[in-house]
Parts: sequence; C-alpha cells; structure tokens
Amino acid sequence: MSTSLWISDGPTRSLLSSRVSPPTQSRRPTSRPRPGSVPRTERSTATMFPSLLSRVASPLLTTACTSTASSQQQAAALPPQALRLPPQPGNNYKPIATTLVAAAAAGLLLLSPAPAPSRADPEFTVYYGTAASAANYGGYGGNASKKDTAEYVYDVPEGWKERLVSKVEKGTNGTDSEFFNPRKRTEKEYLTFLSGIRALAPLSAVLDNLALSDVGLLDQIATADDVRSVERADGAGQVYYEYEVAGAGAHSLISVTCARNKLYAHFVTAPNAEWSRDEAMLRRLHESFKTIQPGAPPPVTET
Repeated sequence: MSTSLWISDGPTRSLLSSRVSPPTQSRRPTSRPRPGSVPRTERSTATMFPSLLSRVASPLLTTACTSTASSQQQAAALPPQALRLPPQPGNNYKPIATTLVAAAAAGLLLLSPAPAPSRADPEFTVYYGTAASAANYGGYGGNASKKDTAEYVYDVPEGWKERLVSKVEKGTNGTDSEFFNPRKRTEKEYLTFLSGIRALAPLSAVLDNLALSDVGLLDQIATADDVRSVERADGAGQVYYEYEVAGAGAHSLISVTCARNKLYAHFVTAPNAEWSRDEAMLRRLHESFKTIQPGAPPPVTET
C-alpha cells in the first residue's frame, strides 16, 4: 500500500513518499474456552501419550462397566416371566416370544412348497343299451330314456363323448354303442352284438371269431405279448367270458356273454400310455358291463 504525503513549508513543497506495508500477522482477540471443551494442552497430551491414557482406567468407565455386567447377571438369573415387558397403555401389547413364533410360522408357510393338486376320481353315468337290429334302428346312440327297454348296461366316465353309430355299421359288424375319451379318441369302450346265438362257444374259440369282424382287434391279437382268458358267473348264474389282451401298442379288456338269443361283446381299449395312467378306471368300465334278463328290472348302478 503506497501513501503520498504533501507537506507545505513556505513556498517550497516537497513530496515525501513512504511505503507502508500491512502487518504480516494480526493478533486475534483472546477467546474464552467453550464449556465442556478440552483445553489445548490436554488434547496435545492425549495425542502424545495415548498409551498412558489407555492403561489408566477411568472411574466413570469402571463404574459403568460394572453396573452393566451386574445387570446382565441379574437378568439371566430372573425367571422367563420376569423378562416380559410391561404392557404400554393405548397400544396392542403382545409378548415378544409370541411375536417371534408368529413371524417364524409365517416364514415357514411362505418357504414351504404348495401341495400338488390331487387328481380326483372321475364321475360315472350308466348307459342303457337296447341292442336293436338295423331294421328297427331309429336313431343314433342311446340315452337314459331307453332304461325300460334296455338289454345291457355299463358305466361311462363323465366327459367322454358318444360316437354316433350308423345303420350300415350296425348291420355289418353289429356295433350298438361306443364312447371315447375326447382327449384321446383311441381310448374308448364299445359294444357289439350278434343275433341268433343261444350259447357260448368254447372259451378259446370265441375271441378268434370276434376278431374276424374287428380288424383292430385282429391286429392286436396278432402282435400281443400276452392273452389271458377266464370264465366267471354272476349272482344270477349268467356266464361271462373275460379276455385281457396286452398288445404291442394297446391294451384291451373284453367281456362276452349270451342272453336273449344274442351274443354281447363289451370292449374297453386304450393305448399303452393311457392304459398305464387310467388302468383302475378302465377296469371299472370292464367290470360294470351286465346284461338284463327279460322281465327283470334294470339293475341299480351307482354313478
């Protein structure tokens, strides 16, 4: 900082110049230490001698540690019910143990896998067949209205569809009724009949005669790994021939009997994959087939 002074001494003037430089350091006013602060000398001592301070236990720290340890020992010695927190007024109080148990149970429910849905057994309906000849065949299929004139009955799984049988088919191979699984049409049951037969032929000959009019059955018997046959009689003395044909691609259950001068043959067949899945249900269909004697009331079958 440069300052110029003009001094007048009579007629003459002289200019005196002097350079005044500001002070290099300014003295700050002495301030009082704040309450609770550590003096500069003590902080320097703590920085220079940390080991000495760490070895000297403070009376305040010793008292706090001792009281904490004693309180933990007293809490451990108290019974569980003494550790419960008192209920707070105005709040929904729940014990800590109850809250923890509820949280753990909720976590287990979330982590546990959901049970797989079980496959319910299908419902069944009773089909009443009339086995009418092609000349007297006035419609397609059958329904419950034929109950009074029915000649045979068998169960049908709920959801299966009835295939409409034409007069030509009824007159050539004697197919009277047929139902199939809509998800797999080759899984089905059907009945054929032949008129003018009063008694059954030998057990070993009936199956071969049936195969002559059924190309699918003929191929299945030709490639079968096993063919089983058995004769049984129901409570009324009606004789049935039963066959089980385990073919290379399909499995069939056949029941044959004679009544009203007719031969009735009931078939239940399915590909091997469906047979492995629905064997119990298919065997029930096979066992549900019965003929009705003339004048006898229709059998009561559970649905």
